[in-house]
Amino acid sequence: MLAAKAGLTLPTRSDAVHEKSERRLESITRGLAARSPIVAEACSPEGLPGSLRERACASVALVVRPGGSELELLVIKRATFPNDPWSGHMALPGGRRAPSDGSSVATAMREALEEVGLDLACEGRLLGQLDDVEPRSGAPAIVVSSFVFAVPEDATVRLNHEVALAVWVPVDHLAGPGSAAEHVHAPPSGTPLRFPAFGYQNHVIWGITHRIITNFLDIAGAKPDQ
Repeated sequence: MLAAKAGLTLPTRSDAVHEKSERRLESITRGLAARSPIVAEACSPEGLPGSLRERACASVALVVRPGGSELELLVIKRATFPNDPWSGHMALPGGRRAPSDGSSVATAMREALEEVGLDLACEGRLLGQLDDVEPRSGAPAIVVSSFVFAVPEDATVRLNHEVALAVWVPVDHLAGPGSAAEHVHAPPSGTPLRFPAFGYQNHVIWGITHRIITNFLDIAGAKPDQ
């Protein structure tokens, strides 16, 4: 009542949440801009393996959105296909670079549109780039570039045949100790290998996706002043 008499307009809860999310996104953008991403040398523009010094190129999109009172990160579960080394894994939207892609970020945007129906060119905001990474544990030789995008809270996800499931995971959960898990990878031959992982509900995020998200959390995990 005092505010009304004074001619003041109190912010609604949705306005306050929006402002909080924007501050978080601005903090992430500044963190990404303050560092130079590590970019791997030579990979094949056609996305096909070349010599030992020339790896295939791929890109992924880390897509975040305001969700309730915090940011959420889009994680997908890949559909099961024979002879696919990442079949059934939790992952980020992405894939190998096509000859028609003009850049690594163009690959990430195209794959996000194809796999989850997000048109990042129209409804997304590019926040920055993370370090390039390469898979371990005997996976194919490939260089993966990672780009961070923000989309509106009401952005619609539409899955294609390559994706079995999409989950929006709270960023603060991933950054907290409660998400720490372990994945045991049993290769066709040899000793089982243990990898650090994130756990969320009944999902386990490990491998190259865990490393990319960890890189992201080094920047996004710390909240700006409220």
